[in-house]
Amino acid sequence: MRDSQAPSAKPITSPVPESLYPTLSVLLLAVGLIVTASFFIYAATSSRKSRSLAKELITGAVASVFLGFGSLFLLLSTGVYV
Repeated sequence: MRDSQAPSAKPITSPVPESLYPTLSVLLLAVGLIVTASFFIYAATSSRKSRSLAKELITGAVASVFLGFGSLFLLLSTGVYV
């Protein structure tokens, strides 16, 4: 039987250096928490009539993306490869 790998096959590597994982996790989680805090402040201080659904959805989506990628890099930096 022939080998299933081509002779020039290279292992898959991350586009981000592993040494940056802890820094990225702290940075992304901090930005995500700041955006989340601004979302809560906006929701608590604005009246029901002056709230904007679009602003709430955008703020929530941005916070979710930052917290998601921050959590991913936190897991990667601790050795949990997902």
